[in-house]
Amino acid sequence: QVQLVESGGGLVQAGGSLRLSCAFSGIIFSIYTMGWYRQAPGKQREWVASITAGGTADYADSVKGRFTISRDYAKKMVYLQMNSLKPEDTAIYYCTTSNYWGQGTQVTVSS
Repeated sequence: QVQLVESGGGLVQAGGSLRLSCAFSGIIFSIYTMGWYRQAPGKQREWVASITAGGTADYADSVKGRFTISRDYAKKMVYLQMNSLKPEDTAIYYCTTSNYWGQGTQVTVSS
């Protein structure tokens, strides 16, 4: 059974930082691309960042230079370090791989 469990969301002031974590189980973690998406109220879910099996990362323009995605193969974890947060980063953040999704974690950035 594949499970993805996010954690690390919360309330932070603009300019602050948060680190999201996603724990994976039930899959061969090392061979898949992992990604983060987010969905703000009233908006469609949008891609934020992804990291390949080989560790190559890619980012949406809106977060490039502020967010960093990483993965720990031994722990089967993927992280999203979010710095210089803005109110427009407020959303539910989801991790995903191979059409599996976690339940999401809320990130709220106050101005």
